[in-house]
Amino acid sequence: FKNVSFTYAGGGDHAIENISFKAMAGQTIGIIGGTGSGKSTLVNLIPRFYDATEGEIDIAGENVREYTYESLRKMISVVPQKAQLFAGTIRDNLMFGCPDATEEQIEEALVISQAKEFVDTKEGRLDAVVEQGGKNLSGGQRQRVWIAMALAQNTKILFLDEPTTYLDIKYQLDILKLIKKLNTEYEITIIMVLHDINQAVSYSDEIIAMKDGKILAKGTPDDIITEDILKQVYGISLLVKEIDNRKFVITV
Repeated sequence: FKNVSFTYAGGGDHAIENISFKAMAGQTIGIIGGTGSGKSTLVNLIPRFYDATEGEIDIAGENVREYTYESLRKMISVVPQKAQLFAGTIRDNLMFGCPDATEEQIEEALVISQAKEFVDTKEGRLDAVVEQGGKNLSGGQRQRVWIAMALAQNTKILFLDEPTTYLDIKYQLDILKLIKKLNTEYEITIIMVLHDINQAVSYSDEIIAMKDGKILAKGTPDDIITEDILKQVYGISLLVKEIDNRKFVITV
């Protein structure tokens, strides 16, 4: 990102303003901030769901505007905040992002995303019916199908917008461990918006803290997770404790 700003049509003020940062290949970057801080807007600019109003976004040294939408989809996968699936079959959903995905790609995506364990229990497996929105699947199952869908695209960059918000604690940890595995074992670059600060600390190489559409601070979790910075980001006092050389944030 090079001095990137964006304003929604008819939105008046900038949704994000003068954003600059660099994500290196193989990194996991966590983005934190309060509601309306611009976290999701920032992520949505990279795959060109919207185009930056000012500044420039580059991938591999090339302005994203120079890529076709099709070529971007081959480089970038996105898992949205609400993993709503489409009416059809599990196979239909998995092939949505990559219609020419092979059977081998689909099966590999199921294994890596840990979706295979529940897909194998469904009558018809990949041809099992998915109701509109995926309401006949649990939240964790829907999230795994979405991640498998993203992986079937076989991209090296994965964006996740609050991937754990609607999951209970067990599924939150399962999904975060999976994301870490994608990063460490498959060298996928991860950029994710996270609501939970402690999850950002545990699963990010670098953290970007946003407030009012601007980057307030960026750096390693040790650099960013301080009581002073968190008070600036969220406007409330949060207690930061270090246990076994790891920081934890406690609400008081």
